[in-house]
Amino acid sequence: MDNIRFVLVMAMLMISYMLWESWQIDYGPKPQAIVSDKPVVTGAQGLAASDQTGGQVSADQNSNAAIAIATVADKIITVKTDVFTVEIDTNGGTVRNLDLVQYPHEKENTVVNKAYALIGLKAPEKDLSPIRLFDNNPEKLFLAQSGLVANESSATAPDHHAAFSAEKTSYVLAEGEETLSVPLGWTDEQGLRVTKTFIFKRGSYSIALEEKVLNQSAKPWSGRMYDQLLRVEHSDKNNNNFIRTYSGGVVYTDKDKFKKIKYDAMADNLSIVAQGGWSGMIQHYFASAWIPPVDQENHFYTKELNDSRYVIGSYSPDTTVPVNSEAVFKSQLFAGPKIQPMLEATAPGLELTVDYSWLTVIAKPIYWMLNKIHGYVGNWGLAIIGITFFIKLLFFKLSKASYQSMAKMRKIQPRLKELQERYGEDRQKFNTEMMSMYKREKVNPLGGCLPIMVQIPVFISLYWVLIETVELRQADFLLWIQDLSAQDPFYLLPIVYGITMKIQQGLNPAPIDPLQAQVMKLFPIIFTVFFLFFPSGLVVYWICNNSLSIIQQWYITKHILAEDSHHSH
Repeated sequence: MDNIRFVLVMAMLMISYMLWESWQIDYGPKPQAIVSDKPVVTGAQGLAASDQTGGQVSADQNSNAAIAIATVADKIITVKTDVFTVEIDTNGGTVRNLDLVQYPHEKENTVVNKAYALIGLKAPEKDLSPIRLFDNNPEKLFLAQSGLVANESSATAPDHHAAFSAEKTSYVLAEGEETLSVPLGWTDEQGLRVTKTFIFKRGSYSIALEEKVLNQSAKPWSGRMYDQLLRVEHSDKNNNNFIRTYSGGVVYTDKDKFKKIKYDAMADNLSIVAQGGWSGMIQHYFASAWIPPVDQENHFYTKELNDSRYVIGSYSPDTTVPVNSEAVFKSQLFAGPKIQPMLEATAPGLELTVDYSWLTVIAKPIYWMLNKIHGYVGNWGLAIIGITFFIKLLFFKLSKASYQSMAKMRKIQPRLKELQERYGEDRQKFNTEMMSMYKREKVNPLGGCLPIMVQIPVFISLYWVLIETVELRQADFLLWIQDLSAQDPFYLLPIVYGITMKIQQGLNPAPIDPLQAQVMKLFPIIFTVFFLFFPSGLVVYWICNNSLSIIQQWYITKHILAEDSHHSH
């Protein structure tokens, strides 16, 4: 089996797998559309996994007991920081709309705009609005909910339906300020007071949440805090139908580590008890997670609700607040880009939301090196070229062995063709003579394949690093490539890739079968068309990889042929 055929088989297997994933997402079962124009929240049924008696807290019971001082129904609080524009609903203190102001959907390409202007055409319009992570739109519903649940049926507590009061409806993190607090108030007729405070920090995608319970009633109060994410089923729809990334629930604990929970699996009512940990929902480039305190025992749960809505969250241990005493429940909400150093600093295991799947052990060091190279060169495109050089150097000896084997195969190719013509249809005799020739010439027909097989996990890992790294999103390279995560607007890089593939193909031994040889000639064209739709960062990698391979293979092939010529004389 020669090397190029092996690579093509692997490539076709990868293509088939990606097409199968695409079919699953495009034609699999879809969630029902929600026709309501208001956000649908779960009520206490979202905590059913935590209530051993199966009891539920009525939203009406809480709202009737609550005294909403200066509160208007459906009053929305707007918060603006340097990284967020957030809406918080005073009904429950639910985070309902959250925009990542530094991450627009698309980026203007000045070179493309000028090119269109030169030919008298209008450039395609770009969606420059920021990415909306939490969303109140029923069709894209995604909410961050939190609240308290009392242990006694006679006691009250503000869940995510309760009506809170607010001092203001608009908060802005002013210049020179590092933190911004947004307090909400709630009290009942018995004298239980709760202050729910969201704390924002400059430059941070984490929102601290504190719920202070002041018990001025006539008896002790006992209850727990919960926080959860509610979402309709989401899939990452990008411009590239060949690239699919995981979107769904995740839970991290010290015992089970990182665990994906697909939407349909949330119906199984997951229940995990662990010290620390966190729960969240992830998608391509971005993640949302509730992170309870690491020093407390947390109960993680999932649930599927009506209309294809899914809940994942956790609740704290029970806490008793004596009369005339207070207690503070704490949690942290992360909502932002999956930048690994930032995630590592936020919570243990949160960096695993950058999903490399089973190749994480290889992909993480590759990302680390890519990030280090970027720290020196300051350009992600150059960093991709740098990591390609590094991997080529790492596998230099293996590649050398592979190219030496291919060079020897190419040298005996004319004699193999003579054998084929001599023995015609006698395949058994031909195979016997061919193996004898391999033995005499000390040629290993698998010599070009085995080194490649060792490198395949590294190449696939690098592929996922380039796909999952949010820092490459809308990152400049040079000239017209102003977004390494988008396809080349002029399709020049895929054409260059096709040329390098054609050159490299010319250095490999051609198949003996004329039909196979004709088919092989079509592959540079086929793969060029295929790469038209790939992110330009990936195409840059393959162009660099092919170019280095051509140089290395040309030198080794020339060296071996020169040696053979010298020996023959």
